[in-house]
Amino acid sequence: MWGRNVYDSISKFLQFQLTVNVVAVIVAFTGACITQDSPLKAVQMLWVNLIMDTLASLALATEPPTEALLLRKPYGRNKPLISRTMMKNILGHAFYQLVVVFTLLFAGKRSSQ
Repeated sequence: MWGRNVYDSISKFLQFQLTVNVVAVIVAFTGACITQDSPLKAVQMLWVNLIMDTLASLALATEPPTEALLLRKPYGRNKPLISRTMMKNILGHAFYQLVVVFTLLFAGKRSSQ
């Protein structure tokens, strides 16, 4: 039961971390290429990392195991840690976050003037 719980927690941790990292890298690279300046300064990136790591570690450590974990089949040794569903979730959430961040980055100045 604890082993399955740890596996699920690690999967959630990876999904969260990969989503945030994909968005941060794309925003930093694309924003720097288009605006010729980094959209996120060093202190802002440190805050993003602090919040990201705190929430991810909470997801990793706070969920207790339940009896329902024993009702499903165990994962095989060759099963990938990042499943197809997880990859869809990562890309879907990253796309949504990118739309919001780029809207704020590029259209935010026009609406405030």
